[in-house]
Amino acid sequence: MKEAILDLLDTDINQPLSLERILTTFAVTLLMGIVIWLVYRITYRGTLYNRSFGTALLMVSLVTALIIMPISSNIVLSLGMVGALSIVRFRTALKDPLDIVYMFWAIALGLTAGAGFFQLAILGGLILAVIMLLTAALQTGIRRSGWLLILRYDHHFQGDLKRLLPRHQVKSKSSTAQGIELIVEINLRRDDGQLVERLQRQPGVISASLVRSSGDYQ
Repeated sequence: MKEAILDLLDTDINQPLSLERILTTFAVTLLMGIVIWLVYRITYRGTLYNRSFGTALLMVSLVTALIIMPISSNIVLSLGMVGALSIVRFRTALKDPLDIVYMFWAIALGLTAGAGFFQLAILGGLILAVIMLLTAALQTGIRRSGWLLILRYDHHFQGDLKRLLPRHQVKSKSSTAQGIELIVEINLRRDDGQLVERLQRQPGVISASLVRSSGDYQ
């Protein structure tokens, strides 16, 4: 069984495209694309998970493999496709630098699998997955969950924020005729859900809300 799998993955990239190579390419790309998507889902630390981006990672790897397969098997066709693809421009802005890393990872998977380097696509993808998971685990272990506290209160508020709040860092403070809005970054344990209720019971507090922070607020 092991020898059959190795023979299937050991493809001669100089031979014309065959049905066996096409199916193997899509199978390897789909399998490793699911790995990329799962790692992205596990390591995501934003406030709202973008499902469409996870689907885009999988489809980008498959589409890239589809493009590379005819390019790698026909030199004349590769020149024409390179010229045609040079007019494509992508305008979607990626806010998180890690999103760019995952997008390049998906493209690299499509390139290697589409060119017939299946062992490189599988081994390289697994190594990158382990590195990403270890990095995310270390960062999570070093720092507790970060939250942004948005506190709005009027001028009748007399509470001591140093006593009411755990260790925190003020991010912004704005004052209007109606009151004051304060945004602070705090570290909370997951089971500490009574902070908002305690603040709202304070005289002069208009509203208090917690927002999960990815650490990129400036």
